[in-house]
Amino acid sequence: MQLTDIDPALGLMAEFGKLTKNTAHHINQMRQEAIFSDGALPAPLKALAAMLWAISARCEPCFKFYVQQAVKLGATEQELGEVLAVASTMGGCVGEMNFSDRLRRGIAGQVLLPASSGYKDSGHRDRSRGDRVARHVSHSAR
Repeated sequence: MQLTDIDPALGLMAEFGKLTKNTAHHINQMRQEAIFSDGALPAPLKALAAMLWAISARCEPCFKFYVQQAVKLGATEQELGEVLAVASTMGGCVGEMNFSDRLRRGIAGQVLLPASSGYKDSGHRDRSRGDRVARHVSHSAR
């Protein structure tokens, strides 16, 4: 698979390099040293970690690239599956924390977890979709 199969924009890296004083080349050198070579952690594990970052960053071309590189470096289908399970679990963790916080703060004006429950505020706030959902639930309940 060619890089342009992952994302056609990757075919523009030479032009990007000219505009940015060869930044792409330097980033690729760092990538080779930091991710694609063995150190205290083996390269396939580091490529899987980069894949997790790509999921978190919602960078589909990055995800495809790091999956490809992880397999090329020797990662197995089972290892890919376990790392994807970690990503799914962490996504669920964020949902749990958002929902727990909403329970504490109350949904539709009702306090569902009293202060005596021992719940401590995580300090985590997701001001994206989660708060819109909570507002919708609150307004729908009226």
